Amino acid sequence: MHSSQLLGRGLATGALTLALGVAACGGEQGGGGGGGAQGGGGQPQNVQFDMTIGDLIPLSGDLSPFGPPGRAAADLAVEQINQAAQQGGVRTNVRVEHANTESQAQAAVQAARQLIGGGASCLAGAWASTSTIAVAESVAARQRTPAISPASTSAQISTLDDNGFIWRTAPSDILQARALADTVEQELGGTDFTLSLAARNDAYGQGLIERFGRAWQEKGGQVTGPVLYDPEQPNYNSEAQEIVSGNPDAFVIADFPETYVRMGPALVRTGRFDASRLFTTDGLASDSIPEGVPRDALVGARGTRPGTPEGGRVVEAFNQAFEQTGEERGTFDAQNFDAVMLCYLGAVAAGQADGQAISENLQAVSAPPGKQYDFTQLPQAVRALAAGEDIDFQGVTGPIDFDENGDPTTATYEVYRYGDDGELEVLRQFEASRQGG
Repeated sequence: MHSSQLLGRGLATGALTLALGVAACGGEQGGGGGGGAQGGGGQPQNVQFDMTIGDLIPLSGDLSPFGPPGRAAADLAVEQINQAAQQGGVRTNVRVEHANTESQAQAAVQAARQLIGGGASCLAGAWASTSTIAVAESVAARQRTPAISPASTSAQISTLDDNGFIWRTAPSDILQARALADTVEQELGGTDFTLSLAARNDAYGQGLIERFGRAWQEKGGQVTGPVLYDPEQPNYNSEAQEIVSGNPDAFVIADFPETYVRMGPALVRTGRFDASRLFTTDGLASDSIPEGVPRDALVGARGTRPGTPEGGRVVEAFNQAFEQTGEERGTFDAQNFDAVMLCYLGAVAAGQADGQAISENLQAVSAPPGKQYDFTQLPQAVRALAAGEDIDFQGVTGPIDFDENGDPTTATYEVYRYGDDGELEVLRQFEASRQGG
């Protein structure tokens, strides 16, 4: 495996410094999330610690297209944290160390052990659900180190026996299954259709496609499958024939880019596949059609992915700061930014960079009650925590509000489409919650 640590890159910080400067010049004015909250009125206590945050990032393997933007987001978060600490009156020094999970469970376990062995007291990651499950079972709970995944959406993670050390800023597929079912209904103009379902056979694909199938049938629609396929197979000719059999009205496939490089061509070869009738999920949401995937396998395909709220002061400030990294935006980059932020805020609330103490404070800093602060108000949030006050951190991705399982209870979803030029375009956004649709 190749999970050696990767040094965090220095980033240009002009836009970032501007955002923090505006926050600092605002004195004690909070007002995050539209709440108009005042905060940080008390005097900060003697909060002083050095902290290493480990970033479990997929720089190779199935999820490698998402790795570089996620890494840049983690670096960006730490740049801001260190500036905000000085402005907020605490003596902390934070660094991030990256390790490649290779999009594989065993590599993720080894990377997590390596980062913790090097001093990391909180982890951002892993990304693949199978990797997060393996890290939970083999590392996080045993070494009492919280791991906050920005991208693992499998519903299995909610019920892991992790002793409260696994968290995520990405919503559960319990939400995404309903969100995708609603989207398919809107795009097709009803539910009187038969959908052919297929997915990679792992914690992500199987769980999501089966939950989607139940959601679609509850709406009155029909399904065939699901066809589940081994991500390690060299080709999928027989599975592709099964997916297109029976002349379904549309297809729903949950996959990752490196697997779809083999599945996509197999579907096109059947002569009965039309990508404009394909719906997929966050796993195949890349800025453009992944290299090696035939255009006929994705042009016109639509899908859903967790995103950030459309517009607004916080999102615009993040977009401006991220541009300075030189990386293109990617799915789950903002979620990784929020994960790193929460690692630090949990430590400030605890007054120490100890994994157990951080984990015990994550729900408190992410959810009501407490005054609302967003990332542009980090100095005030730090000052408030150091003074013993409660905060409700509002992420770039919106309210996080961890529940008792470490899951966010609301999420913003984007409906996307691969255009004729092969580029991903966002068609619209909507909110989903655990209680509602």
